[in-house]
Amino acid sequence: MRTGTERRLVYGDAAFAILLAGSLAAAWSLRDWHQLSALRLPDTDDAMRLQQIRDWIAGQSFTDLSQHRLGDAPGMPMHWSRLPDLVPAAIIALLRLLVGTHQAELFAVIAWPTMLFAAALFLVARIARSIGGPGIARTALIVAAIAYPATTIFVPGRIDHHGFQMVLLLIVARTLTSPPTLGDGVIAGLAAAASLVIGMETAPLLAAAGLAMAVEWLFVRHAADDRMMGFGIALGAGLLGASIIFKTDQWNFAACDGFTATAWRGAVIAAFAPMLMALAARDFAKPAARLVLAVLVVGVIGAGVIAVAPQCLAPYGMVDPILARLWLGKVGEAQPLFAAAPGEAIGYAGVMVAGIAATAWRLHVTRDRRWLALLLLQGAALALTCVQLRGAYAGAILAAPGLAAAIAEARRRGTGWLAGAWIISAGMLYPLAADAFTQRGTGHTANPVEGNCTSPEALATLTRLPQGRLLAPLDLGAYAIGTTRLSVVGAPYHRNNAGNLAVYRFFLGHPDRAAAIARNWDVSYIALCGDSFSELGAAPAGSLLALLKAGHPPRWLKPTSTQRPGLFLVDLASGKARS
Repeated sequence: MRTGTERRLVYGDAAFAILLAGSLAAAWSLRDWHQLSALRLPDTDDAMRLQQIRDWIAGQSFTDLSQHRLGDAPGMPMHWSRLPDLVPAAIIALLRLLVGTHQAELFAVIAWPTMLFAAALFLVARIARSIGGPGIARTALIVAAIAYPATTIFVPGRIDHHGFQMVLLLIVARTLTSPPTLGDGVIAGLAAAASLVIGMETAPLLAAAGLAMAVEWLFVRHAADDRMMGFGIALGAGLLGASIIFKTDQWNFAACDGFTATAWRGAVIAAFAPMLMALAARDFAKPAARLVLAVLVVGVIGAGVIAVAPQCLAPYGMVDPILARLWLGKVGEAQPLFAAAPGEAIGYAGVMVAGIAATAWRLHVTRDRRWLALLLLQGAALALTCVQLRGAYAGAILAAPGLAAAIAEARRRGTGWLAGAWIISAGMLYPLAADAFTQRGTGHTANPVEGNCTSPEALATLTRLPQGRLLAPLDLGAYAIGTTRLSVVGAPYHRNNAGNLAVYRFFLGHPDRAAAIARNWDVSYIALCGDSFSELGAAPAGSLLALLKAGHPPRWLKPTSTQRPGLFLVDLASGKARS
C-alpha cells in the first residue's frame, strides 16, 4: 500500500504529465489548425482510421474491417484491429448529438492523442523515478516530451495505433523496472496481448521484454519466477479473450500482418515459453542449469511458432515484388536505417543512440539490473530501426530515463556540462540539425507544390465530385477515402496488390496501356500530384507520367476546369457521357 508521500508523488507526476501534454497539444493544434479544422489529418493512416470509425458508427459490422471503397469489389480487407477504434468512436458517438458530427470528430482527433501522450509521459516519469530516484523523474518527463520522433505519433490528429502501442509498451517497461511480482507479470502480459491485438510491429520489443524478465529469472532473483508465470498466463489468457472479442471477418486471412488466426496461433504458443520456464525452474536453482533449460524451451517453442505461423518470418511477403521495389521500399518509416538519407537517419536515430549510451553508463555505474532491462528494450528498438525506421519511436522515448540521469550528473558538474547534456538529450534538435546540415551541404530547396495535392482546398475539390472511382497516387487515395464519397483504386495498404499495381502501371506505363487500365477499372476520375513518384527519380521516357509532368497529356485526358495548384484532375465520367 502506498504511503501519503508516495501518493502525492504519483499525483504530481500525473498532473505534470497532463499539463505538459495538454500545453504541447494546444500549441500543435494552433500551429496545424488550418489542416485539423478541415479534418485533414497528419498521416494517411489517421485519415483511414477516422473513416473506419465513421463506417462502424454508420452501421458497418464490428467484425468487418474491410474498406469497401478501396480496390476491387467488395473492398479491401484491412489488417487493422477494432481495439484502437474504441475510444475515439465512443467520443464521437457521445458528442455528435450535442455539437454535431464534424465538431465531435474534431474533438476526438485532438483529445485521443493528447490522452495517450499524457499517459506516455506519466509512465516515463514513473519508470525514471523507480530506477533513478526523484531527482530525475520530472526531467525524464520533459526529455520524453521532446523525444523526436516519438512525439510525432502523439500530435493532434494522430489517431492511428502507434501512440496506443507505445503506451502499452511503456506499461511493460514499467513492470520491468519494479521489483518482480506476480501482479506485475499479469499487467505486463495483458499489455503485451493488447499490443499484439493492435498490430505486430511491437512483437520484437515484447520479445526483448521477455528476455529482460528471463535475465532476472536466470540469476534466481526473488519472485522472478512469479513474474514470468504471471506474464505467460496473462499473455495467453489475453490472447484467448481477444480471439473472441476482436476476431474479425478477416480472421482466416493467410498472413501474419495483423491480428489474424495465423499470428494468434504463433503468439499463443510463444506464451507457453515463460510459463514452462517458471514451472521447470523450481527444480533448477543454478544459473548454468537454468540457462540450458531456457535454451531448450526457447528452441522448442520457437520451432512450434515457426511451424504453425511461418508467415510471421515475412509479414509483408504477400506484397507483389514490383510494389515492394517501387512503393513499400520507399515508405519513410518502413525503410532500413542505413538506406535512409543521412539527415533522416540522424533525425530518427540520434536521441535513441544517445539514450542507449546514457543507459549503458547508468548500468555500469549502478550495477542495477533494472537499467539492464531498459537497455535490452532500447537495443531491440535500435535493431528494429536498422530494419524499419519506425522502431525509433520506442527507442526515442525509452531514452528519456538514462538521459535524465545524465542531465542530473551534468548539473553537479557545472553550467557547461548541463547545457551540453540538455542539447544531447533534446530529441527535437537532431532532425533540425540534420536538415540544416543537409540543406547547406546539398543546396536542397523545398518543392513549391509539395503538400498542395492533399491540402484541405485540394481535397475539397475532390469532395465536390459526384460519386465515382478515382485513380490517383496512393497517398492521395487514402485521403480521398477519408474526405470524399469516391471509391479509390489504390491506397498505401499492402493487401491491395491489384489496385496498387494498377496505379503504378497506369502512370509509369505507355498512355495506350493506361487507357486500357482506366477502362478495366471503370475509372471516373484521375488525379496526379505535383510531386507524385518523385522518389522514383525521372519519369520513364514515353510513360503517361512523363507526358503529364511535361504538360502534354494525351487527348483522352482533359483536365477539369477547377484545378488546384499541385493537383492535376481529369473527369473521365463526363467524357463518357459526351461520347
